Amino acid sequence: MNNKITKPTEAELQILQILWQNGPSTVRFVNEKLNEEKKTGYTTSLKTMQIMFEKKLVKRNEENKTHIYAAVVREEDVQKHLLDKFLDSAFKGSAMKLVMQALGNRKTSKKELDEIRALLDKIEKGGNK
Repeated sequence: MNNKITKPTEAELQILQILWQNGPSTVRFVNEKLNEEKKTGYTTSLKTMQIMFEKKLVKRNEENKTHIYAAVVREEDVQKHLLDKFLDSAFKGSAMKLVMQALGNRKTSKKELDEIRALLDKIEKGGNK
């Protein structure tokens, strides 16, 4: 993913989540999944996905009568992009402040703390950017 990624809107991010989880899908399928959370009209889903196609967030297979949409952007890339923007705007770029806030806001399980320790060990040994 390049630095010129278009930041997905909240609605677009919901659709991307469905596509990442389920793979290439029809508008009807995506709309049914969206309706499990919140009532969303079919035409609203269709229009959003058409806009996402124009923004190059998804691609569209038009070989059949029913178009199939697939995510173009990778989940990890979008998460990194959104986190970088959030980190810069909310925490002035300080990963430490973000982690301290996240750990202080909720109960962290022993398993999560062990995974965090393992990640820190890996980073200290130069195993992560």
